[in-house]
Amino acid sequence: MEVSPYLSVVIPAYNEAVRLRKTLPLVREFFQAQEFTWELVLVDDGSVDGTADILGEFFEPHEARAVSLPANRGKGYAVRTGVLESKGKLVLISDADLSTPLKEFATLQSCLEEGFDVAIGSRSLANSNIVVRQAWYREGMGRFFNFLVQTIALKGFIDTQCGFKCFEREKLLSVIQSMRIDGFSFDVELLYIAMKKGFSVKEVAVEWRHMEASRVRIWIDPARMILDLFKIRCNDLLGRYGSRQRRETSTL
Repeated sequence: MEVSPYLSVVIPAYNEAVRLRKTLPLVREFFQAQEFTWELVLVDDGSVDGTADILGEFFEPHEARAVSLPANRGKGYAVRTGVLESKGKLVLISDADLSTPLKEFATLQSCLEEGFDVAIGSRSLANSNIVVRQAWYREGMGRFFNFLVQTIALKGFIDTQCGFKCFEREKLLSVIQSMRIDGFSFDVELLYIAMKKGFSVKEVAVEWRHMEASRVRIWIDPARMILDLFKIRCNDLLGRYGSRQRRETSTL
């Protein structure tokens, strides 16, 4: 009988062939240092540079697999696809650039062991370790977006957009299946639905470094992200996220 892995790492990727040749060896190094079973799920979001083919250079077929989307659908759609395709008890969502190193998984894992349902990395807590900062205008946009998140959709979080989140797959399956946002605001939607369903969330400080060649297009994606905040509220009003239950948040 096939044994499910303990950890699935889901990485969404769009035209990341060059970057993955640098980061996948680090992913493999992390996995090989662990005593638990693992798998890597790479979601190729309609790339045209052979992103999906890079896996075979570093992993055996039984260790990692690529899920190729026929067209670019957005990071949110890619993440949902990867989580639904994963088989691990725990799922860790990570960016292809490893801006938060995988060693920080242990920090999130400890939160789940404490009893929290979701653990999310944060770049904005007092003890977050920012090794390389973003440009001033990107930091300003991030603060403004978080202000809008707090005002329009979701209070209680300092940083919803750090691409490093962990949870038990089966526990949050209903959350993933309810998600509808395909773009970069999927993080807000995930947390919004999780809180609405009564799951507890802990925001924790992690190490983070800005990587060049961000996939967020500075003059296009922020506007779409703001529009998606209103879509989240509309989806809620239309009953697409279910009924409201107990909420609990915490930061560390």
